[in-house]
Amino acid sequence: MHDKDDKIIYVGKAISLKNRVRQYFRKTNKTKRIENMVSLIDHFEYIVTDNESEALILECNLIKKNMPKFNVLLKDDKTYPYIKVNVQEKYPDVYITRRILNDGAKYFGPYANAGSAKEMVDFIKSKFKIRQCKSFKFKDRPCLNYHIKKCEAPCMNYISEEEYREQINQVISMLSGKTSQVVKKLEQEMKQASSKLDFEKAAYLRDKKLAIEKISYERQKVSNLSENDIDVIGLARNELRVCIEVFFIRNSKMIGREHYFFDDLSDEEDREILSDFMKQYYMNSLILPHKIMIKEAIEEKELLEKSLSEKAGRNVEIKSPQKGEKLKLVEMAERNAKITLENTQREKYSIVNELKKVLGMENMPRKIESYDISNLSGEYVVAAMCVLYDGEVKKNLSRTFRIKTVLGQDDPKCMQEVITRRLKHSIENPNGGFGALPDAIFVDGGLTQMRAAREAMAVYGLQIPLYGMVKDDKHTTRALIDENRKELKLSERLMNTITYFQDCVHEKAIGYHRKLRGKSITKSELDDIIGIGPAKKKILLKHFGSVAKIKQASVEELTKIKGINEQLAKKILGK
Repeated sequence: MHDKDDKIIYVGKAISLKNRVRQYFRKTNKTKRIENMVSLIDHFEYIVTDNESEALILECNLIKKNMPKFNVLLKDDKTYPYIKVNVQEKYPDVYITRRILNDGAKYFGPYANAGSAKEMVDFIKSKFKIRQCKSFKFKDRPCLNYHIKKCEAPCMNYISEEEYREQINQVISMLSGKTSQVVKKLEQEMKQASSKLDFEKAAYLRDKKLAIEKISYERQKVSNLSENDIDVIGLARNELRVCIEVFFIRNSKMIGREHYFFDDLSDEEDREILSDFMKQYYMNSLILPHKIMIKEAIEEKELLEKSLSEKAGRNVEIKSPQKGEKLKLVEMAERNAKITLENTQREKYSIVNELKKVLGMENMPRKIESYDISNLSGEYVVAAMCVLYDGEVKKNLSRTFRIKTVLGQDDPKCMQEVITRRLKHSIENPNGGFGALPDAIFVDGGLTQMRAAREAMAVYGLQIPLYGMVKDDKHTTRALIDENRKELKLSERLMNTITYFQDCVHEKAIGYHRKLRGKSITKSELDDIIGIGPAKKKILLKHFGSVAKIKQASVEELTKIKGINEQLAKKILGK
C-alpha cells in the first residue's frame, strides 16, 4: 500500500488478494490503526509469487527494506555474538563474531551477553592453548604466548596438525554441550601421561578437566527439559508499549535472553504481534532453533514452520505447550517480559500519566515539544526544538532553526516563525523527519511567546494544548503556566522533568547560536575563493601566519605551497 507520495506504508500477503483488501475497507470492526492506514492509502502495488513460502520470504524482505509505518516493525536490529570456530582452516581459530556466514565454519550461540561469550573464548584459549593470533602464518620464532604457555606455537610446527585438530574437536564438543565426552577423553589422556611418568602433562590435563567441569556446572540448568535447542517467547503489554522476551535454551541450559519493544500497537492482538515478530526475527536469521515455544498458536503457524524448516534444512517446530514444564517455561518468559516492561516503563509511564492529569488532557501526552530562541543583540538569531516522548527527552528528535523572516531581536515573532515552519512539515509530510504533530507544546517563556505560538497554530486551524515554562531571576525553572497565566501544581519529580526539558532546549539553542557565531569568527576572505577548501586554507594560514601576509606574498611564493598552481595563486592575490 502506497500513500500519495508513493511511500510504502504497509506490506502484506494473501492467497486471495481481493478478500484481503476488501477487509480493510469494511465500515465496521476496524481498529483506529487500520482507519488511519486506510485514510492514507493512495494506490496499491502487488507481486505474484509461485507459493506461500515465497510470499512469506518476500513480505519479510520488503518490510525489512522499506520499514512501512503500519507494519509491526522489528526496529531493534540486534546482532548477537556467536563463538566461531574456523574448522576449514589448517589451524582453526576460535573467536567472537556477530556475522553469520555460509562459510563452512561452526557457530555456537547466540550469547545474549557479550561478556559471557568473551569469557568462554578466553577460557578456551587459556585451557586448550588455541592460537591467539588473528591471522595464521609460519614464523621464524614463536611469539610471547608460546613462552607464557598460552599457545602451542603451530606457526613453528611445535604441534602437529592432528594434535591441534584434536584440541579443536574437544572445543567443539564442549561448546556443543558434550562436556562429559571431553572430560572422559581428558581422564584417559591423564592416565596415559601418568603411566609414562609425564607428570607435568598429567597435571595440566587434570587442571583442564577440573576447569571444564566447573564451567559446565556453573552454567544454569533449566528444569528437566529434554530438548536441546529451544527459543521460548513471552509477550507483555501496557497502554504504551509491547515487550517481547526471547529465552535462548541450548543443550538444556539457558544461555541468555533478549527483549524487544514495540510502540503504537494498542489495537493489535497478541497473536498478530507474535506472528509479525517471528516472521521478521527468524526469516532474517541464519541460525535457527529446533523448536520455538509460544503461549498460543499463531494463524500462519504451518506456513512459518514450513518456511523455517526449508531455510534450516531440517525440521523447525512452533509449539504452544498446554501443561507441564514447557508451559511453565513459556509463562516464565511472559513474566519476565512483564517485569522488563514494568522496569523500563514504570518511571516513564508514571510521568506521562501524571502529565495527563496535571494538563487535564483526555489522552496520554506521549509527544511534547518545547521551543526556545537564542540570539546576541539580534544577530545570529536561532531557535531549537526538543521532544519529550513517553516521559523521556529524545535528543535524536531535536531540531534547530535559523530565523529567516525576522530582523533584529523580537523573540515572539521568532517563536511564531519557528512553530509555523515546524507545523507545516507535519501537515505537508506526516511521514517526514518531524513525524506526527505533538500532543502538547511547551514554550520557553511567558504569555507573549505563548500568544505567538497560538497565532502560528491558527494559520493551520490547530488547537494543540499550549503551556509556558517560566524561569525566576536566577534563570531556574519556576513554574509551568497555562494560557490563563495559571501556574499548574507539579510534583517534585514532574518539576525536575520539566526543568531538565527546559534546560535541554535552552542548551540546544545556545549551542547552535555559538556554532554559527564561531563559524563567522573563523570565516576569512579565503573562503570566497573558488579552489580554496578547508585543507588548503589551513596550509596557507599555517605557512604565512595570516591573511594579510598571504596578500603580501608573490605568485612565486604561493606556488611553492603544495596544491597551489600559478592560476590559483593569481586568484588568491586578485590578479
